[in-house]
Amino acid sequence: MDHLLTPSQLNTLARDLLEGAFPLVWVEGELGNVSRPSSGHLYFTLKDARAQVRAAMFRPKSQWLKFVPREGLRVLVRGRLTLYEARGDYQLVLDHMEEAGEGALRRAFEELKARLQAEGLFDAERKKPLPAHVRRLAVITSPGGAAVRDVLSVLARRFPLLEVELLPTLVQGETAAAQITALLRRADASGRYDAILLTRGGGSLEDLWAFNDEQLARAIAACATPVVSAVGHETDFSLSDFAADLRAPTPSVAAELLVPDRRDLGARLRHLQHRLAQRQAHVLNQAMQRADRAALRLQAGSPQARLALLRQRQQAALARLHACWQRQLQQRHARLAHGNAVLRATRPGRRLALLAERLSMLAPRTQAAMARQLQRDALRLRGIARSLEAVSPLATVARGYSILTRADDGALVRSTTQVQAGDTLHARVGDGTVDVQVIDPS
Repeated sequence: MDHLLTPSQLNTLARDLLEGAFPLVWVEGELGNVSRPSSGHLYFTLKDARAQVRAAMFRPKSQWLKFVPREGLRVLVRGRLTLYEARGDYQLVLDHMEEAGEGALRRAFEELKARLQAEGLFDAERKKPLPAHVRRLAVITSPGGAAVRDVLSVLARRFPLLEVELLPTLVQGETAAAQITALLRRADASGRYDAILLTRGGGSLEDLWAFNDEQLARAIAACATPVVSAVGHETDFSLSDFAADLRAPTPSVAAELLVPDRRDLGARLRHLQHRLAQRQAHVLNQAMQRADRAALRLQAGSPQARLALLRQRQQAALARLHACWQRQLQQRHARLAHGNAVLRATRPGRRLALLAERLSMLAPRTQAAMARQLQRDALRLRGIARSLEAVSPLATVARGYSILTRADDGALVRSTTQVQAGDTLHARVGDGTVDVQVIDPS
């Protein structure tokens, strides 16, 4: 059964099919209808002799281009194929664009780089460290370029003692790669240099192509002498950069990495001199202390010194003995005085006098306490009597009431249901008991 779709649903389906079938494509063509609105996006068509396709490059990727897109320029682009649903047109959304001539070189560069990297030519384990102090440096570059002037200027300013040998060569053209490779191998085989610097100024990918030569990359990796590569500007990369033991972003930076600053060396030298002076003073002080101790030991080992030491020890022992005897004598006097005081305090006559005095003091207090206690007990007794009288049945009888009990069992009569006609009852009144007989218990 056919499905009924809306235009938006159909466009969505078509877009999903396009993006799934063409996730990423490279296209080479000629620019046409180039438009860059204020949004910063870039819109144009890519065309050849028989067809054209719409393309768009959005911010910020459109601002990273190294050239100005213009009508008729042949370019190589990379992007994904999708559908612009608002118009129903398919288009390319790009993430990369370069001029077509440079694009071929770029593809060749990437393929060669991937192959050499797979061989392990660029592995970090193969890199050799630079020597701590480079004394003789070989610079392989063009003798008339700006790069060599920058390198020599920085080296002269930072470390004038460095021996620099310029090995002139072409750095651009068909024979440049072979010349550079031959010079590099000869410099490495001579064993004269602590490091080798390959350098040149910036340029296009085609200008720098001599440093992307496979034989040069392999020669750099095979060098026993550490190799520094500083080719082009900071954003330029070449195979010599990856194969070298150290890559510098610019020729000037390479010179700074190769040699220390003489001001830093001077400061370090002054610091080491200060530490050396401190160390010498410390060693001298320790030697003087050892000499003093040895002199003291020599003086202590003479007979006169030993006799003087023994006399000092004898005097010290006598002083300690006298002090100990004085302390013991004082302690015995103190114990004797304490014993006399205890005996005087525990004498029987004095103890009886103290007890009699205490008894004479306690007797009045005892009598007064007994009188107060009797008074409190009398008050309590009267209070209890009043409380008993308030709840006593006799008090109720004294007010005119009587208490009835049955004569036969003495049970208290509380209701007429407890008696019958003819029963004899005892009636307790205020001053005695009266016998009564029940006539009618109703």
